[in-house]
Order: sequence, then structure tokens, then C-alpha cells
Amino acid sequence: METTHRVVVGDARELSQVADDSVELVVTSPPYPMIEMWDELFAELDPAIGDALESGDGRAAFEAMHAQLDYVWDELERVLVDGGIACINVGDATRSVDGSFRVYSNHARVLEAFESRGFDPLPDVLWRKPANSAAKFMGSGMIPPNAYVTLEHEYILVFRKGSDSRSFEPGADRRYEAAYFWEERNRWFSDVWTEVRGELQALEGDHEDLRKRSAAYPLEIPYRLCCMYSAYGDTVLDPFWGTGTTSLAAMCAGRNSIGYELEDAFREVFSDRLSDVPALSRSIGRKRLERHRGFVADRRKAGDELSYDAVHYETPVVTKMEREIRFREVTAVDPIADEDGYRAEHEPLSLE
Repeated sequence: METTHRVVVGDARELSQVADDSVELVVTSPPYPMIEMWDELFAELDPAIGDALESGDGRAAFEAMHAQLDYVWDELERVLVDGGIACINVGDATRSVDGSFRVYSNHARVLEAFESRGFDPLPDVLWRKPANSAAKFMGSGMIPPNAYVTLEHEYILVFRKGSDSRSFEPGADRRYEAAYFWEERNRWFSDVWTEVRGELQALEGDHEDLRKRSAAYPLEIPYRLCCMYSAYGDTVLDPFWGTGTTSLAAMCAGRNSIGYELEDAFREVFSDRLSDVPALSRSIGRKRLERHRGFVADRRKAGDELSYDAVHYETPVVTKMEREIRFREVTAVDPIADEDGYRAEHEPLSLE
């Protein structure tokens, strides 16, 4: 199996190199409005944002920032197939503007934007990010009533384009081989991911100046979302590509990917990570299989026997739908000649 991974240096408000109805899944984490590290970027897109912040009009700045993101959401509506899924990782913001502290509800504004474009919201996920400090309070400390809760979670908002789910030909191998284990389904489709933690991107040396435009976005998140909401060979789009974590996840999951990124230097960061992809993809597949075998052992100790056997691995499974599971590993990643992208070769997971 072969997958392709395109990287476009350009503005996500106009995804001109992505065709209509050509993407099955979007996984992205946009710049969060009203987080100070993104002020400069938003002001470059619309100088009125800088004016609103300078004058202390937080509400106007908040809405103007989201108006810029709305252009991207318009494009996602165009490029997603009917029944395609968009997963938007976003956090709310707390900030004092003109001396007044408040929360700016980014997730609610994004939810409103997608609904107004005809997307159906699906149940979302909360995951816990690293706390900014050891302190668990803001405001007046230990004296009531003027302390504030510390935000330590982010949202993964999930939307479907249109009211109908995607359809596949009966018994499609690329769908059944991309199945997940029963216990994975129970863990991944929980609305709170307590075992996922944010991580700082490793940007060193010449790339240190890019750190302010990278995010605490662990590989586990886009990898899970690729497995949950797409099949082998689907195309995953990240319009806010950054260090390319979504593309890495797509490679490891056997999906194609497209990334849009304003900063050309991030492509060099991504290239530096590609040599690790074969070992990374092999490790992910083996760990999933190892965890499943641990689950089977625990079930047997409890006196429960599983009813079905996996076709490609020597292990029982809980349901008939899991029997065809077949993990892929990346064996090589090479640049595509005369194109800004890469080609990944995949083989069935090696167990030796």
C-alpha cells in the first residue's frame, strides 16, 4: 500500500490546491482566538483586531479573530465529502482586557460556526492539557469569592458534513482491516480522555523561533482520530499544519494527508522527523496488539472466553467485526519528485 502526503505553504482561508469533495477527514488545531501568543498573527490577517485589543474591546477582537477562522471553515465545507468528518481541537481562553478578566468561549463560537454551515455536531471529547503552573487558582487565592477556575482541558469538537454517514461497498477490505479492538473502541469513544496529555513540540537550534507557533498537540490525538473516523487510503486534511503532527499520524495510520501552513520553515522541521516514521509506525502497531493481548489475558483470568479469532494475528477478539484487523507499518518515506510532498510505502505489520 502507498500513501501520499502533500505540504502546501499557503493561507488556509483559501485551500486552492484542494479539490471539491476530495477529503474524508479533517483533523486540526487552529490558533486560539484571545490567546496572546496568536495576537500578532490575527492582527496581520486583520489590522482591526490589533486596534480592538489596543482599545480594550475584547468582544470585538474575539469576534474578528473568529471571522478569520470562518473563512477556513467555509473551505472545509467545500473540500469535505458528504458524510466526511471534521475534528477541531480548540481550547477556550481566559484573559484580562481593559482591566476585566473573563473567559472567551472559543469552542462555543466554533460550534456555532459549523452548525451555521450545515454540519451536524457529534459528541465531543475533552482531554487534559498541561497546567500552566502548579497553582490551581487565579484571582484572590485562598480568599473568596474572587478566585477563578484554572482551565486545564481542551475540546475536540466533532462534526459531520450533512445528515448522512458515509457509505462503503459491502465487506470493503480497507474499512474492515482498519477496525479497532473492542476495548479500544470503549476507550477512544469515551467523552473524556484522561490518559492523553499535552506535550511541548521539540523545536531546537535553528527552529527555536518557531516554538511560539507550535502547540501542545500530542501525536496520540490525531492518530486516534484517524483510526476512529477514516479508513485505510482516506485523505486527512490539516489546514493548520504546524510541525506536521497530523501528517505523521496519517502516515502511521495508513491514510493520505494534506497540510496547509503559512511558515515554510515548518517543512524543514517535518523533514527532520521522517526518518523516525518507520520505527514509530511499527511501535504503534505492536503496542496496540500487545495491549490487546493483555486485555485478553485479563478476560481469561476473569473466566471470560472471547468468541472469535483474528484472521491475521494469533489472538481472539470480542466481536466479529474485529476479525479482519490488519495493522500497517511504514517501510519507507521518500520525497515526491517535483512536488512538495512525500510518498510512504506500507506493508503489513512485522511482528519479529
